[in-house]
Amino acid sequence: MVLKKIARYLNPLTMFEKEGNKNFNLKMMHGINRVSIFMFLICIIIMLVKFVF
Repeated sequence: MVLKKIARYLNPLTMFEKEGNKNFNLKMMHGINRVSIFMFLICIIIMLVKFVF
């Protein structure tokens, strides 16, 4: 259940869908959070690749 919610939150296809009655600042905050999570995951992958090879 929790993994489903995380996967939906990080899915690029659901990034721009309507999120109910949320204001602009909250939408921007969620967008920046998603970008930072993607950047973190990419950096972790790059570090793992450098460590292994």
